[in-house]
Parts: sequence; structure tokens; C-alpha cells
Amino acid sequence: MNDKEIGELRRRMRRDRSNMTNLFGCYVNDKKEIISQFSQSLGLMPENEAEKYFALLKRTLSGQLGKNLIDISFKTSQVADSPEHKLLMGMRDSRCKDDALRDELCKKIIDTVSFDGNYLILMAGETYDVPFKSKDDSFQKDNSEESYTFFICAVCPVKQTKPNLHYVAEEKMFHDGAMNMMVSAPALGFLFPAFDGRSTNIYNALMYSKDIKDGHEAFVESVFNINPPKPAAEQKKSFEALLTTALGDECSMDVVQTVHNEIRERIEMHKEAKVADPLMISKEEVKTVLTQCGVSEEHVAKFSIDYDEAFGFEADLHPKNVIDNKKFEIKTPDVIIKVAPDRSDLIETRVIGGVKYLLICADEEVEVNGVSIHIADKEPATV
Repeated sequence: MNDKEIGELRRRMRRDRSNMTNLFGCYVNDKKEIISQFSQSLGLMPENEAEKYFALLKRTLSGQLGKNLIDISFKTSQVADSPEHKLLMGMRDSRCKDDALRDELCKKIIDTVSFDGNYLILMAGETYDVPFKSKDDSFQKDNSEESYTFFICAVCPVKQTKPNLHYVAEEKMFHDGAMNMMVSAPALGFLFPAFDGRSTNIYNALMYSKDIKDGHEAFVESVFNINPPKPAAEQKKSFEALLTTALGDECSMDVVQTVHNEIRERIEMHKEAKVADPLMISKEEVKTVLTQCGVSEEHVAKFSIDYDEAFGFEADLHPKNVIDNKKFEIKTPDVIIKVAPDRSDLIETRVIGGVKYLLICADEEVEVNGVSIHIADKEPATV
């Protein structure tokens, strides 16, 4: 799925636009015990209450692709005949109204998800008559060629509020209020099936994780029965460690600068081109950059092997998961230098008198603790 397709579904998450009729909930405590289950008509509940539920479901389609929104791909054999895919298809086809299937899915979630307190599992399904989209990106609502049937699930922590003084109008006084159990934004969720090319794709699902450091491995294995992808934060650490260990003494400033700049430039070009599909980078593309930097065949080969072990055979990566395109940072045990990502050329390494140095070009204005300083044209070197 791409950002435009996700945005199209997000805009439907409103009472006046959605075809969802029923909302199903399962309230669970921190001991994995079900406190209550409910089914409510979205059409009959108060409008402000319905909109709050829609807002929770909508949050499971928020964040960045590859970071908060993770593509889940099923094998062909799973789609053909597997209990996990049959369960998801049954939930989708019944719009979450099949009690037995709903209970089975809730059990999988309860067995694999843990929070410090209680949490609420929300589920709803609908059929979306996909309007025709012309070349100028305008929608023709009365011209629909396809129906997209899906269901969405959100897992929301429930937190206890602190008692606070509140105003009682009848008495014109403030009084201590009782503690309440408040539903928070989802920590986890998913959409099935995917909405790819504005069409149904039963080979994929879209998972949401609020915390990019948490891959929810047990949940992914239980619900989707696939090897869980690395969380976005872990991908970055793995890529950095991969360059360090695979390249060894050839992992120089120039090499790291070039890899960072190449990936950053691809991100910028993709953004300027306004391409709908998400940008991905392959192992071969990184190997080409390393070769152009003069890295030896031996170290490039080791990078290739270690890459497959870290991310999976020939896996493509979201570029923003492997670099921070907003900054370029250099660290020593005692010094941290932050440089504008497009000006990393201002930093270079040198060995002077047998001592290793980082040199920073300072032709422009220089400040020290907020004070502008002057560097004399003939100021003697102190190294």
C-alpha cells in the first residue's frame, strides 16, 4: 500500500462516510482475563461517541510506511490453505460478525499482547464501493468498478485517570472527582486485506505499531504466522552494525558519507517526483555504492552475506529505516558533531603528526556557546 491509498481509507473513517454498521469490542485486564465483550450499532450510538471510536480505528492507519505501518506478506501456500488466512478471510467476509471467529482472533491477541494495565480490542468491517479515479486524481463517486471488503482491528491501552477537582455547576463549587478508565490511542492494530492499487489484495495485510522499537513478534507469529520483520529502529542499528563489521578497516568517513548521501538523495528525488509507491532500496544498490567508493571485493562480498543474515535473502529496505536523512552526526567519547545532512563534506579525517583528527571547515560564521568568534587569517595551528 502507498500513502495515497492509506489516506483514502483514513478519510472514510467517519460516521458520515463509512459503511460500517457494527463495532465489536473485547475489554481485557492485565491478567489476560476478559472483563466484557460488546457489539454496538454505530448508527444508533450518539454521534460524538461514534466519532471517538472512528478516531481510534483511524489511528491504526497513521504514521510512516515502513516504520509505524508495516507490510505483512503471506506465502501463496498460506493463501491457498492455512488456518491463519482462513480466520482472517472469515472475519473479513462476515464483517467481524461471526462470534466464533471473533473469539478465536481475540484469543490470539490476548495470548500474545501484554500491557501494564487493561486494554480494549476494537474490530469493525465494511464494504467500500471504490470510486473511479481519473488521471487528474479526481474521484467519480457515482462510477464505481470495484468493491473492497475489509476489516480493521485496534488494540488500545486503557489507563486509569487520577482523581481531580472538577466544577459542579449546581453547587457552584469544585469537588473531588472519581477515577475513570480512559481508552488511549492504539498501540497496535492491523487492516486486512490490503488495499493495493486501490484493489483488494488478500496476499497482504497492513500492521500498525505505535512504537517503532516494538515489532510485536509474538503477535505477528500468532495472527499472521510469518517471520516478524525487524522493527524500524532495529533495522537502523542493524544496518549501521553491518557496515562496521562487514567493511572492517575500509569503513572510512568517505564511505559512510557517500552511502548516507546516496540514500538521502534518493529520498529527496522520490519526494520531488511525487511517486505514490513507497521508495525501497535493495542490497545490490548499496553494494554498487560501496564498489564505487573503492571498497574491496572481499568486503563487499561479506556485506552481501551479512545483509541476507540480518534482513532476509535479497530483502528490500525502507531508506528512512536505515539512515536519518535529517541529520549527519559524528561522535567520539567526548565530542558530538552535528552537521546539516547536505553538508557532510565540511568534515574530513586527517592524521597529523601520528595523531588522528576530525577537521571541520570553518570559513563561515562560527559561534562558541552562542558567542560569535573570529579566526585570524594567520592564526597559528596548535596541532
